[in-house]
Amino acid sequence: MFRVGYDRLYAGDHAGAGRAFAIAVTVDPGNGEAWSALAEADGGSGAVVHSAACYRWAVALEPGNWAWRLMLADALRQCGEIDAAHALFQALATERSDSADARLGLARSLSALGRAEDALEEYREAVALRPNDRDAVLALAEALTVSGDALAAVELLQPLARRYEDDATVHHALGRSWLALREPVKALAALRQARDLADGDEAAAIERLIAALEAGEGTDLSAAYVRALFDRYADRFDQDLVGKLGYAAPDLLRSAIDRVMPGATGLRILDLGCGTGLAGVTFKPLAAHLAGVDLSPRMVEKARQRTLYNELSVGDVVEAMERTPAGWDLLVAADVLVYIGDLVPVFAAAARALPPGGRFAATVERLSDETVTDAFILGATRRYAHAERYVRESADAAGFAIRLMEPCTPRREKGMPVPGLLFVVERAAP
Repeated sequence: MFRVGYDRLYAGDHAGAGRAFAIAVTVDPGNGEAWSALAEADGGSGAVVHSAACYRWAVALEPGNWAWRLMLADALRQCGEIDAAHALFQALATERSDSADARLGLARSLSALGRAEDALEEYREAVALRPNDRDAVLALAEALTVSGDALAAVELLQPLARRYEDDATVHHALGRSWLALREPVKALAALRQARDLADGDEAAAIERLIAALEAGEGTDLSAAYVRALFDRYADRFDQDLVGKLGYAAPDLLRSAIDRVMPGATGLRILDLGCGTGLAGVTFKPLAAHLAGVDLSPRMVEKARQRTLYNELSVGDVVEAMERTPAGWDLLVAADVLVYIGDLVPVFAAAARALPPGGRFAATVERLSDETVTDAFILGATRRYAHAERYVRESADAAGFAIRLMEPCTPRREKGMPVPGLLFVVERAAP
């Protein structure tokens, strides 16, 4: 019966294998290998609950068999007994911390329990132990994308896609990660390759994504992209931005404010997209209360180390402004709006955050070609450039009077000055 069962199993006939192994356990119910083989056959045919019960018998007969305990843990996870699966995977990972299978199973059970950060760490451990494991890399990439670090997911999936050229699931995952980064051209390339390889439900899901992209959806920069970019850049941000790129936006804005508001002190200032706090250094002398907000947790932590800010938060700049109606005297956005295409919601939120007479000062990258009719475009650098007329119209629509608007050079790019536009606008009285 063992010989017949394994012949059927290797031929892909799980039902036939299950019948043979069922006879084997009837003949010799104390044989742990027979129960394990029956569990494997049942799992392959989709009977996961019965598979878990059979693995339980096998482990009860041979408690020291580590491989069967691992299979039992995974069967428990698949049939929804997550707490039991987690406990067993935890024990297995403790016994053999170098087991990629145990760490991967532990990660999956942690994810099912809603413990995303703990799961992510275990996924990383599994891939570190077995960097060429397809399933481990796919699982880590998915966890990274969900956590907001789709850039890291793409870096993992690109070499995997080269190794598994004919694997629809790998290319599908790569396409979803590019989509999370709002890279429609790259997402479409990966998804079309996946569609040509896939079938059934996966093919239908891929087709829906392709249709949405071809209709022009998903072309803006995502918060996930911006957060992932600056989390990964936080440690070298100041050195690169100031040293290599000649970053001057904070100083340019401070000079503009000094001209528009000479002698201003004691202001309530909100630093939008504060990063590591470079603008905070420049504007602290004007502030009675200085707050900052940024999408990147690591950037905010760097800013906190400067001990300049009275309050710091992680989040979206528009949402931060809307939390405090008429709560600020000055809003500062130094080289931040380059990651936002549509400025209408930004100006609208700024108008609500400022009382009459409150000021909003910011820099943008400027569309320098006068023949361009677009309000804004997303460039090859993954930053937006805005037309001056669009900035003026958006400010006016939100009830702002323009106090200053002039060309500037907020930074360099490949040694060349980046064309910019600086503005200071004032909230008009109702």
